[in-house]
Amino acid sequence: MSDPLSASLAATLAAARRERALSVNALAERSGVSRAMIGKVERAEAQPTAALLGRLSAALGMTLSELVARAEGGERRLARAAEQPTWTDPETGYRRRAVSPVSGGPLELVEVELPAGAEVSFGADTYAFRHQQIWVLEGLLVFREGDTEHGLAAGDCLQLGPPAPCTYANRTREPVRYLVALSKRAG
Repeated sequence: MSDPLSASLAATLAAARRERALSVNALAERSGVSRAMIGKVERAEAQPTAALLGRLSAALGMTLSELVARAEGGERRLARAAEQPTWTDPETGYRRRAVSPVSGGPLELVEVELPAGAEVSFGADTYAFRHQQIWVLEGLLVFREGDTEHGLAAGDCLQLGPPAPCTYANRTREPVRYLVALSKRAG
């Protein structure tokens, strides 16, 4: 991998797995990601996609935002725009910026830009321990939540229901930009 964030992300994933006393086998079982792929990601030999990182972070009890913020070493109260960690999915070009200053806090804000024609899917386990709202800032977003499809335009805000497989899709020729607000579910 070429960029420093990818190498740091690999080390952060391995550290989070060890902190939870999980073997690679146990993480593979929890996440549905093969042992071989987890090994490649942890050794920074493969650049993971957003969907893969979503599955791994959920299996570790973290959000993707927490994972990226930890990889960046972010534990401060003020997050200047230039210092907010950004991660780009190598497969789709989906770009997420961790806006919130503290990873693992009670509220997380994430700005996402989904390129024209791109689609990113996450399993229900990604949402199991979070409340989530999506606020579209620019463009048109098609959001599939289980069997329900929502068409969201600039200014629209959707609160997600019970955990379900979800897909973010941009069926236009322009990028769509949206804000995701996440908070921890009660006990």
